[in-house]
Amino acid sequence: MPEAGAPVGRLAIVLHAHMPYVEGFGTYPFGEEWLFDAVSRSHLPVLEKARDLTVSITPVLADQLEDSEVTGRLREFLIRHRIEAAEEDLRSVEDPYREAAEAELNRYGSALASLDSLEGGPLDAFRRAQADRGVELLASSATHAVLPLLATDRGIDVQLATGIASHDRRFGWEGGFWLPECAYSPGLEARLERHGVRHFCVDQSRWEGGDESLAPVRTGPDQLAFTIDWEAVSWLWDLSGYPSWPGYADFHAQSMNGMKIFAIDGSPRDPEAGRLKAAEQAEAFLDSVSERLASRASRTGSAGLMVFACDMELLGHWWTEGPDWLASVLDGAADRGIELVTLGRASELAEAREAELMPSTWGKGKDFRTWDSPSQADIVIGARRLELAVCRAVARGLEGSACERAVRELLAVQSSDWAFLDHTGQAGDYPFDRATSHASAAFEAIESDRPGFPDPRLRSLAPDLDITPMLVP
Repeated sequence: MPEAGAPVGRLAIVLHAHMPYVEGFGTYPFGEEWLFDAVSRSHLPVLEKARDLTVSITPVLADQLEDSEVTGRLREFLIRHRIEAAEEDLRSVEDPYREAAEAELNRYGSALASLDSLEGGPLDAFRRAQADRGVELLASSATHAVLPLLATDRGIDVQLATGIASHDRRFGWEGGFWLPECAYSPGLEARLERHGVRHFCVDQSRWEGGDESLAPVRTGPDQLAFTIDWEAVSWLWDLSGYPSWPGYADFHAQSMNGMKIFAIDGSPRDPEAGRLKAAEQAEAFLDSVSERLASRASRTGSAGLMVFACDMELLGHWWTEGPDWLASVLDGAADRGIELVTLGRASELAEAREAELMPSTWGKGKDFRTWDSPSQADIVIGARRLELAVCRAVARGLEGSACERAVRELLAVQSSDWAFLDHTGQAGDYPFDRATSHASAAFEAIESDRPGFPDPRLRSLAPDLDITPMLVP
C-alpha cells in the first residue's frame, strides 16, 4: 500500500473540446448552431467549474472562436433563439413544466452573462480556467485529422506543425497533445516527439485487461502515452450509464420553442431532482474510482493513475446535468483520498510501464472502422488522393496564395468529422457535401488560372498555417 497520508491514487480528468469547422457553413439544422450550442451549454458552464484537470481544445475549434465576428453572432443567437424562446415557454407551458422552462431560461441567461464577462470572447473562458484554476490545455492537430489514416508523412507534419503553432500562440504550450479520436498506429509517437509532444492519450482497452490502464506507457526518454481507463469511462458513456437516468432532461424531446423541458421518461423535467441525482452519481463514481485505485495499490504497493476522458460536449449539451455532476466529482475527490492531477502533473508523478502500444482508436470496436470502412470509402480515399495531389503540386512549384489555399482546403477535407457524421448518418448529406466542396476548391487552387481567391467562409481556418513540411525534399 502507499505510505500513510499518501493518496489512494490519482485521477486525471480529460475533457476533449472540439467542433468541426462550421462557422459560416450553414446554420440550422447543420452548421453554426452546433458551435453556439456547444459553447453555451457545455464550454462556458463546464469551464466555470473546471479545476485541476486537463482540457484539449482543438485548433479548429479555437480558429472559429477567435473570429472577430463570432462573439456577436453567438450573443445574438443566445438572445433571439434561446433566451427569448425560453421566455416564450414560460408564458405558454402548463404548470408542471414551468420549473423546467425557468431552468432553461436561467441556463441561457447564465451563459450570456458569462460571455459578456469575457473580454476576448469565448476563448478567454479557456484562458481563465488555465490561469486561475490549474487547468492544463492540450494542443491537437490542425483540423482533427485521424493521423494514421493520412497518406503521407508530410500531411501528418502539416497537421501537427500548424495545430501546435496555433495552440502555442493562443495559450502557450508545454508538450501535451490530444490525438484526434485517440487514433494511434505504431511509430506515430516518434513523429509526435519530433514536434515536441511530451504526453498524449491513447485507448488500449481492446488490448489491455485488469488494471493495466492505471499506469502510463513510456514511449520515449521524455514522452508518455496515457492509457484511458475505459472501465471508468463506461460508467458514464454506456447506454446504461449515468446520463440514462429517466428523470434527466431528454436531449431529443423539445418544447415547441426548442427547450428541454421533458425528462427521458416523458414526464415534466424536475431540475432539482436532476441536480440531486447528479450529486448522487458523482458519489458513486468517486466510490468506484477509489475502489479501483485502492485495489491496484494493494496489489502493487504504489498509487495508480486513472485517466478518465470524454467529450466536453457530453457534459451540458448532451447531458444537461453533466456540469453539476462534474462539480460534485471535483468537490468530493479529496474526501476519498483521490488526488486530482493534470496530465502534465501526472507525468511528473506516475510510475510509467514498458509496453507495446497497439493500433487503436476510441471509436466503435476500438479500431478504425468508424472513419475507414466501405461506407466512407468515397470520403476517405478521396482525402488521401487529394493529399497526394497537393503534395505533388507543391513539389512542382505551386506557391503563394494558390499554395496556401490548396493546403487549407486539404486540411478542411482531412477533418475526422465528415467520415464520422457520414458513418452515423446524423447529418444527412452535409458531411459529404462539405468534404467534396473543399476537395473541389483545392483542385481549383492547383489547376485554375485564378487560384488565389479563397472561399471567404474559410477566413478563420488555420491562421498559423505552416506549409514548410510540404517543401521538404
